[in-house]
Amino acid sequence: MEKIERDLRPLTSVHLAPYMQLATALIGKRRHAGGNMFRHQVDTMSVLVDYGYVDSILLKASLIHDIIEDIPDFNINEILRIDSEAGQVYELVLEVTKRAGQQKSEYLKNIIKNGSKKAKILKCADRISNMVSLGFVNEPAFIERYCDETELYVFPIALDVNFNMYEELLALVMSRRKYLDESGYLLRVAEHQKE
Repeated sequence: MEKIERDLRPLTSVHLAPYMQLATALIGKRRHAGGNMFRHQVDTMSVLVDYGYVDSILLKASLIHDIIEDIPDFNINEILRIDSEAGQVYELVLEVTKRAGQQKSEYLKNIIKNGSKKAKILKCADRISNMVSLGFVNEPAFIERYCDETELYVFPIALDVNFNMYEELLALVMSRRKYLDESGYLLRVAEHQKE
C-alpha cells in the first residue's frame, strides 16, 4: 500500500472547537432521515476533510452551515465574536443559507449563478451528507424529489468545483434510484400516470 504524504501544517492553527460548540444548538433539530442537525454539521465537515479541504473558513462554516436557517432567532453575534475569521465564516454561511420563504429551486439557482467557490464546495459536501442520509429515508416520493433536485441543481455546482464530488453524488443518486426501482415505486408511479 502506497503511503500518502499530507501537508497538515495549514491545520495547526485552526481552532474548530468554538464552532463545534456553537453547532450543538442544533442537537434538538431532528432530521428527516433520523439523527439531528448537529451530527449533520460534523458529517459535512468530515466530507470536506475526506476530499482534502483544509481551508479554515470552509471547515468552520461547515460546522455551522445550517444554524441560521434552522434557528430563526439565532443571534449572529455568537458567530461574529468567535475569532478573527468569524466575519468571513458568517458570510460563507449566509451564502449557503436558504432564506425564509425562498423556494429551494431559487436558492440553488442562486448558488449556481452567484455562489463563491467555497459556497459551492460547501453545498456539495452538504448534499453528499444529505444523500448518504437519504439511505435511511423510506418515503419514495421524498427520495425521488431529492434525487431530481440533486441532478438538476447540485450536479452543475459539483461539476463547477470538484469532479470527484460530482462522481460521488452521481453514484449516490444512482443508488437511490435503484432502490426506488427495486421497491416497485417507479412502476406504481408509471401505472398511476396511465390512469
